[in-house]
Amino acid sequence: MSIQIGKVIAVMGVEVSLRTFEDSNHETHFFNGKKFKGISIRELISISHGFREIVCTVEGEYLDERDYESVASEKFFTRKLKLRPIGYFEDKKFNDGIKHLPKIGDIARLLSEQEVGSIFDSNSSDPYFIGKLLKEDLPVSLPWQKLFNSHLGIFGNTGSGKSNTLTKLFTVLFTNKLQSIGNASRFVVIDFNGEYTGNQLVGGNHKKIVRLTTRNAEGDRFKINDNEFWDAETLGILFQATTNTQKPFLRRIIFGRARFIDVPNSLTQYAQSTIKRVLCSTDPSVEALEQIKLLLGLIPDVGDLTELIGKVGWNNTTRSFYINQNNSTTYLNGEDEFDTIFQDKVNQLSLSKISGFLELQVRAVLQLINDVQSGYAQYEHIQPLLRRLDALKEEFSRVIAVDEKEDDNSKLVTVISLRECKQDVKKILPILIAKHFYEQHRNTVTSPPSTTFHLIVDEAHNILSLQSNREAESWKDYRLELFEEIIKEGRKFGVFLTLASQRPADISPTIVSQLHNYFIHRLVNDRDLALLENTISTMDSLSRSQIPTLPQGACVVTGTSFDIPMLMQIDKLPKEQEPDSSDVNLVKLWGSNDG
Repeated sequence: MSIQIGKVIAVMGVEVSLRTFEDSNHETHFFNGKKFKGISIRELISISHGFREIVCTVEGEYLDERDYESVASEKFFTRKLKLRPIGYFEDKKFNDGIKHLPKIGDIARLLSEQEVGSIFDSNSSDPYFIGKLLKEDLPVSLPWQKLFNSHLGIFGNTGSGKSNTLTKLFTVLFTNKLQSIGNASRFVVIDFNGEYTGNQLVGGNHKKIVRLTTRNAEGDRFKINDNEFWDAETLGILFQATTNTQKPFLRRIIFGRARFIDVPNSLTQYAQSTIKRVLCSTDPSVEALEQIKLLLGLIPDVGDLTELIGKVGWNNTTRSFYINQNNSTTYLNGEDEFDTIFQDKVNQLSLSKISGFLELQVRAVLQLINDVQSGYAQYEHIQPLLRRLDALKEEFSRVIAVDEKEDDNSKLVTVISLRECKQDVKKILPILIAKHFYEQHRNTVTSPPSTTFHLIVDEAHNILSLQSNREAESWKDYRLELFEEIIKEGRKFGVFLTLASQRPADISPTIVSQLHNYFIHRLVNDRDLALLENTISTMDSLSRSQIPTLPQGACVVTGTSFDIPMLMQIDKLPKEQEPDSSDVNLVKLWGSNDG
């Protein structure tokens, strides 16, 4: 039994009209020792229909002026409500969806706090609490089993509580499940602003922090093995290679390296033969000579050879190379002159101790020289790639280590901080990180997956932006296709994404629509709101209309793991556990005005 508050007077499709009884508009009601909230927008009420209780949400209320009467100067009126069914109770269990509709004359009643809680609560014997219902102020347990078996999206403007929600989700998970997770799962956080490098998420013994910096060579490195580095896709990511010309060029470099990898000093022999080929060519090329000079400028400890080849010039009339030595000029017309002047110095050249990015740059120059001379490529098509390689190699060598040894994967959580990286590296490196972990997990997991991998990307718009005028279309397509593959195919391999962003409209709609569950904080931009309307099918219009006015820390929670959308106030974390994204305290910073 409960407090009766009205009677159904109309049912039009799925819209139900209710005429309320007198005294039904109190803020709080008490009945048989139980507390009931009064009727207002977004409140839930029950309509008795046979042996079932149909649960409806209040979407509006109004007065019908025809019901106004004046008796002895006192006005009486009838309050009417517009309701929408969301589910029903059967055998004391809530079921979502419109399976039954009320009829005219059915009686509506208030739901107790316990009944309201049972609608939203996962009824789990293993509770997972991160906050309370915003209006009812009731703690609600979320279905963690479904939640972390899905892709998550956390959206909200700056200061809306988005970072607190992200941190709370995983902090509570690790607090409750640290021992049982064991080695079954791994969590990697791509942290653009260094917000999770303290005591956030989980304790230090279970957490590894990788601080990447392009400012100097003293920071940590993200390790990839040799085979992964010498991969056309990886190098294409790092240096934004174009599809039609520059990626095939990289593949030729990789193929040539793999072909002679077991030959001792193969790179040294390759460089020596290329230098000889350029200087002895019957059809000499000025561009090839300049590339040789560039090559020698990259290699350490070849000062004498660099100085000698630096003296080689070009005679445009005879279209041949010459060298001035000992006040005499010698034209290079074949192997005899080369053997006499250069052979001894060239034989001293050694490339056995170079690796990583320097080896890549050396091989790229050698490949370009041989490709152009063989007619496989043109300088103007490949030179932009070499310029990018030269510009970025030092920065990448500060944040990436090409190493045969496996990285330490024993920690539950790995936070990769990009706070001290330049913008170009911040844009490119997360793509490599995502590819590295996704392919590593996909290639080792069984079917069905016995382990899971969770990639958490805060400020995801930095790498998932659909709008960018500073990159080639082919590179943007690859970047988005990689994450679209992860979000579409990752679930079958046990790979799950958590994306947090203050600008969801900048993220590819394909990616947003493929997320399973959403925590949506205050958003006021029309583009953001339009994206949510077009991509999130589980959110009703009433919940959507409240997003621009949500208070700090409150969010709309909706998705495949929840029966109906709900408004939640996420609990604030203790100071030592909250992300390092708090607002500046100007009162403390500037001090009070004492006059």
